[in-house]
Amino acid sequence: MSINNLEENSVLDPRITWEGCSVLLDINDGDRLVFARLTAGSTLKIGNKNCALRPLIGCPFGSLFQVENGTGGPYLSRIFPVTEGNNVPEKGDCPIKDEFKDNRALVDNNTAQSLTGEDIDAMRRQGATGDDIVEALIANSATFEKKTSFSQEKYRLKKQKKYAPKVLLRRPFARSICETYFKKYPARIGFLRVDTLSLLLSMANVTAHSDVLVVDKIGGILTGAVAERLGGTGYVCNTYVGATPYPIDIVGIFNFSKEIWKRIVRSPIADLCTARNETSLSDIGCIEISKHFVTSV
Repeated sequence: MSINNLEENSVLDPRITWEGCSVLLDINDGDRLVFARLTAGSTLKIGNKNCALRPLIGCPFGSLFQVENGTGGPYLSRIFPVTEGNNVPEKGDCPIKDEFKDNRALVDNNTAQSLTGEDIDAMRRQGATGDDIVEALIANSATFEKKTSFSQEKYRLKKQKKYAPKVLLRRPFARSICETYFKKYPARIGFLRVDTLSLLLSMANVTAHSDVLVVDKIGGILTGAVAERLGGTGYVCNTYVGATPYPIDIVGIFNFSKEIWKRIVRSPIADLCTARNETSLSDIGCIEISKHFVTSV
């Protein structure tokens, strides 16, 4: 299927990924956040393993994947939620055996684990999954049963992140993009927090069918957030001072359709001032070519 057909399908059902779309990959519940573009040859390095992202194409956003070892190397296998049974304990069934447990007698001297690295490599060669390795590590730990439930869960989670890392497929939108950049590269978005971005959109009264004038010097996240809120109605005019426009690469992460892209226009401030009765740059606050004037420096 061609990229154009996949993009058309994504317009019909934006909840499904398509080849060429941008995704936000949440590794191990927020330990690492990565923006990626899904193509037939794209890969993601998790730990010391390179995994192809092709299995993610055509999956719903919100799908959960786990790194598994196959004959052709590591790959991402989709995990489906278990619907059988109810694991919620009944009232009064909470275990109280931990009441007499503590970790004071435990000594971390690297002798409690009898499973060696060679044993783990041998399990991998035999086709053992990451969960199998984690269970084997627990079974061969001399101190696991002596730990409290909290310590046991902490130990299990630590080993799971190392031997069976999970990847959550998230849809990039204004909030997730802003939170990710603020966590990884805050300087690229001018240290803009998601609450400040929300305040900008709210105070500017950015609503459907509005024509919004935007001065965006933080990579395009503000332009993308405005276009996302307009939802294909109205226009976003991204303006700039001088002859060189500011980069708006972040807008490409939003997966906007062609119709929304057509409503994002760019023009220098000087041309806008000239078109509006020779308005000078000092009177930029009086420009009335749009209903709103949003700035973020």
